[in-house]
Amino acid sequence: MPEGPEIRRAADKLIDAVEGKILTNVWFAFSSLKPYESQLVGQKIAEIETRGKALLTHFSNGLTMYSHNQLYGIWDVVVSGERPETKRELRVALETAEQGILLYSASDIEVGSRDAILQHPFLLRIGPDVLDPSLTWQKVRERLLDKPFRQRQLGGMLLDQAFLAGLGNYLRVEILWDAGIHPSHKPSSLTEDALDTLAKSLVSIPLLSYQTRGEANPAHHHGALFQFHVFAKDGQPCERCGTEIVKSSLSSRPFYYCPGCQH
Repeated sequence: MPEGPEIRRAADKLIDAVEGKILTNVWFAFSSLKPYESQLVGQKIAEIETRGKALLTHFSNGLTMYSHNQLYGIWDVVVSGERPETKRELRVALETAEQGILLYSASDIEVGSRDAILQHPFLLRIGPDVLDPSLTWQKVRERLLDKPFRQRQLGGMLLDQAFLAGLGNYLRVEILWDAGIHPSHKPSSLTEDALDTLAKSLVSIPLLSYQTRGEANPAHHHGALFQFHVFAKDGQPCERCGTEIVKSSLSSRPFYYCPGCQH
């Protein structure tokens, strides 16, 4: 499943293509959404935003579309009228005079008033977006010690969208390695310094992934590029201490860590 940084980068492409432009064609695959097609033609896409792994498309007439890519959903930007050859099933087409955005394979799609969509059960249960510019490491540190989270093992808690929305498997692996913390720890068991370090990693690693993952030019971002240090590197030496990286399973997902420097 794509994680927060991937969803945000996808949203950036959609925004560049269609935000602020008048819709000339709207198509939904699901019969329950068909009545909205005529209501949206002639409207503008006012704003596209992400909430963790969900995407909200706000229209100028007050309607909003909620979509969640889940495991297989994917957005594509095309020239209007174009339908690329693919085995994926088209679910949504939103087209302007020049470009269109197409959503394939996703099944979790709803349209309604903005207020109604903001009451979607998924949006009500998730925590702060990990890429929210207003989210500071100090706020994350406080959240780590909140009652719902302070006694939970970090390995499982970092996948819970109620803690921070947008975190996923590769991020939890890299965050815990960056902080030098074993996944069995609970926030309540960490020292003050370890809490500071973890909170800073929880903010910095997702942001670095969003900004630079896949970049090949070290000078483009002042040399700070996202890379996997332990994820999918089992059997290789840890670049920090030289210990062999171990693969295990946590919360039914593959997990990678260094037993030498994650204490």
